[in-house]
Amino acid sequence: MKTSNPVLARLGQAAQRERAAGYAQPGPYGQPGYPQQYAPYQQQYPTGVGYPAAPPTVTPMTLDDVVVKTVMLLGILGASAAAAWVLVPDALVGVAWIGAAVVGLVLGMIISFSRMANPALVVAYSIVEGVFVGMVSKAFESLYDGIVLQAVTATFGVFFLMAVLYKARVIRATPKFVKGMIAVMAGLFAVMLINLVLARFGVNTGLRDGSPLAIGFSLVCIVVASLSFVLSFHEVEEGVRMGLPQRYSWIAAFGILVSLVWLYLEILRLLSYFQGDD
Repeated sequence: MKTSNPVLARLGQAAQRERAAGYAQPGPYGQPGYPQQYAPYQQQYPTGVGYPAAPPTVTPMTLDDVVVKTVMLLGILGASAAAAWVLVPDALVGVAWIGAAVVGLVLGMIISFSRMANPALVVAYSIVEGVFVGMVSKAFESLYDGIVLQAVTATFGVFFLMAVLYKARVIRATPKFVKGMIAVMAGLFAVMLINLVLARFGVNTGLRDGSPLAIGFSLVCIVVASLSFVLSFHEVEEGVRMGLPQRYSWIAAFGILVSLVWLYLEILRLLSYFQGDD
């Protein structure tokens, strides 16, 4: 069982250990498997006093699990964004924007680096990120009427296009592609972080001011964000193939959500460059 993703490899090894311990191996005729010590009870399921309780089983992750959780997280994010848009006063949009961005970044890093399959943590991230997206969208919509709907439409259009291209194997997550994408995304995030810090000190690098350089940078970010879906689709496909426990579908859905939010924000910014001043 080989994969180009080291994280998936570790999760796959953990799943194998669980199955080796007797938590997920299927028995005959579709019956759940049991550890060796429970072998005498495989054909009967006594529940009376003196008998051991039925051993636990681990349900493997499926594509449907990831789809359902992704839709669920998107619904939570959308509801949170709408609530923030309506409830947060205009005077507090900036504060809510920055606060949600910081909290979302911290939660995202915890989930990403620890690979914690914790539904509560992922849902919390979706709620906080919804506030952030809602505040950003409200600010842009106040300047450019109709830009949010355009950005949302374009974002999901790109997502479904990438899903079709991946399904047709037009784009494949080869080991070189995966390593290259990870390197490029790390580089882009480093550049954006440095640009943000410099901007706070009044230094304009030209990456976010609507200039030709800014337009080019946004286009690069959009392309990379779009290609990041290939990594997410590959992660889901490999996770299903390797029989990862169902709880890891939350991690897969989280990855797709992060890419969608990133793509939306980059498209929103790019569209604003062509709106002109009111």
